[in-house]
Amino acid sequence: MTSVANPLQVSRFLHLYDDAAAKKGIKLSIGFDFHEYVLITEATPTKRRTYPNFRPDRSPIKSGEGYWIIGVDQTNEIALTDAARLYDLSHSNFAEHLQSLNAFYANPAMHAHPEDRCSCTAPSAKKITGKVAYHGDLWVRKDLRGHGLAKITAGIAHGVSFAMWAPDFLCSLVARFSLDKGLVSQYEMLHDEPGGSILQLVEEDIVDDDWLIWLTGEELRGQVERHDRTELLLALSSSPARRGGT
Repeated sequence: MTSVANPLQVSRFLHLYDDAAAKKGIKLSIGFDFHEYVLITEATPTKRRTYPNFRPDRSPIKSGEGYWIIGVDQTNEIALTDAARLYDLSHSNFAEHLQSLNAFYANPAMHAHPEDRCSCTAPSAKKITGKVAYHGDLWVRKDLRGHGLAKITAGIAHGVSFAMWAPDFLCSLVARFSLDKGLVSQYEMLHDEPGGSILQLVEEDIVDDDWLIWLTGEELRGQVERHDRTELLLALSSSPARRGGT
């Protein structure tokens, strides 16, 4: 995408989600130092280890090409996490990026195990090119799930990614059960296909068979700039009120 994001529209969009989080007792913050992010996530009980996509020891992220979101509850305990980074796929596509393992390691020859592999059979992955915003590591603490926090976090992430990059595509990889349980609908992604990432990373103890979910850049712009404030407020307020932290 080449058109500039409207800062006032983005600000209004983000304010709705930030305010919705605050009403549920969650304070959101955004950071850009992924060394700090890994320290936070590694010290967070029950959260699985952050994938190498967002770990500087395996895949450094240049300044301006990534950010993370943290939410804390009223006792300052970590309530949720999320991360995003920009891939320059102007001479490649998302399927190739995954299968080459470049999506996971800055230098696969150095860091990948000989048995590491990734297969991507989702047809649309080959059409996802240019500036690609990849969102991952979304986690909500167990006692807070079902309260609309995933939807709020996804909304913040969409707004920030649009403001920072105005990407050609925004995409994620999710487990099939997330689709079956209706969880992915909270992420506001309009498209999904199986075969997004059939992945094995031996030393990371990762074995996945994920679906690809995505938006085009124009669809993302439409979400941010043409959202219906009343409809959005109703959707966010329909989630159950926050329970006390554990």
